[in-house]
Amino acid sequence: MTDGNENVRAGRPPANVNRRRLLQGAAGAFLVSAGIYEMIDSIAKPPDRPAAGTESQPVQEQYILQNEQVVMVDGSGVKSSNGTIAVRVPALHDHVITARLNVPADAKALQEAQHHFESALLGLEREFPPTPTGVATTVAWGLPYFQHYIPTLGKASGFFKTGTRYPAYLPVDLVTSKAEGHTVYALQEARTFPSDEPPPGFGPVRLEQNDVAVLLRSDSLSNIKEAQSALFGPGSNQAGSLFKVTSIRQGFSGGGFYGQQGLPSKMALAADIPGAQWIPRQAQGFLGFATTLDSNMGPGNIASLETLPGLTDQWPNGYFKQGTTMGLSHTYQDLVTWYEKNFPQYADRVQAMLQPGLSPAPAPGTYALQPPGQSEAEVAQGVQRYHAYGHTGSMSQVDSTTSPTTSNYGKAYPTGTTIPVRGDFDTLDNPFHYTSDPTGDHYSKKPAAGLHFIQFQPTIAIFNRVRLAMDGHYPDMTLPIAPRSPHAGINSVLHTTHRQNYLVPPRRHRSFPLAEFLV
Repeated sequence: MTDGNENVRAGRPPANVNRRRLLQGAAGAFLVSAGIYEMIDSIAKPPDRPAAGTESQPVQEQYILQNEQVVMVDGSGVKSSNGTIAVRVPALHDHVITARLNVPADAKALQEAQHHFESALLGLEREFPPTPTGVATTVAWGLPYFQHYIPTLGKASGFFKTGTRYPAYLPVDLVTSKAEGHTVYALQEARTFPSDEPPPGFGPVRLEQNDVAVLLRSDSLSNIKEAQSALFGPGSNQAGSLFKVTSIRQGFSGGGFYGQQGLPSKMALAADIPGAQWIPRQAQGFLGFATTLDSNMGPGNIASLETLPGLTDQWPNGYFKQGTTMGLSHTYQDLVTWYEKNFPQYADRVQAMLQPGLSPAPAPGTYALQPPGQSEAEVAQGVQRYHAYGHTGSMSQVDSTTSPTTSNYGKAYPTGTTIPVRGDFDTLDNPFHYTSDPTGDHYSKKPAAGLHFIQFQPTIAIFNRVRLAMDGHYPDMTLPIAPRSPHAGINSVLHTTHRQNYLVPPRRHRSFPLAEFLV
């Protein structure tokens, strides 16, 4: 028995709050209460990041985490000149707030909303630098926003003709359009994949229909709380009234780059997650591997719509130039199956994560495939020899440049340069910290090991190809291994529950994009 206040202390509504009140009023309380995540700032030392300088002025590419530190860590088993490997140090805290609009679908209301939301964002930037030491903010918009609120552009501009209708104003994926013989847009509806399997009793993967998602990244939880209140709280200079919050997703990453115990280990143990005792002490993620290896993250602005020649129609003067697309999903991670059942030895986990046949050093370290990674043929040969393939190896051919490439900005990228930029983070949400639909989202108060997966890439078609390769499905070949098999990389320990894709405009158009063209 509890006194009813235990839920409040943990950041959850009291047990006697009825459903109507939960749906109408609980989001505000959840915006300022972080539950178990409150302990992070007391147990993790913020990274010793470089002092913010002029480079900390906001850039147009919202998805780029500015002033991000890169450290050299132990590279056990990695063939490099000094036995170390470069890893980007992510923000300690990551929050995503999704919402539907609470705005009439007319030009005046949307243009006023555009003004109020941008004012709130600018006010936030005046208070905090757009870096992990302050708050890095990324605003992304889903297809429902464009479908329902921007049906026709009523004003001509240098970008569009008068009367341009949805979806003709969206960025065009030139490569996929040519391959399929019809127009395909950079932003596509989310889909399911062969290995998608929700937990028992959960139901099919939920393909969400939010209008907007806001990603907040910071080394300070209090900074994020202030940002959430400024953008979504009831007293947020009219901005908060523009949205009906549908979910609040919280989590963490890193904390163990300086010889300390990492947050995944600390938080999983504190939450009594089954299998937590097996998480390596300094691991960046629940599964024990670094997720922000510099070689596995797209450099600079390579993930922007216009950067690589011929990918989209946004070069040289597209409205969404310096924007990108974003995939957002939630996945449970079965730590008991990962550490105790399917992959009990460290070498087993290295092979599942990277590729079969590797022989890592006995002590867990940061292990990585160096570019260009495995080719499709090499993955197939590995399957023939070992009847298995690795997670990273299966995708390296489809998430990277396949030949030396010079960007539209004159930057030379060698073969094997990664294109997507990951922004995923571990979570104890089950599946979300807050949801406006507890039944539909299968909300539970019991913490669970999970991952809020975020990836930025020029087109959703790239995300789909990478995700299909993770399941052993390539354009001209399918690997002869069941996608949920323990021989299929890490798929057997992942259970996806939600997916949605978004368009991330450049900073200049981040607030209610295209509303200025309505009449």
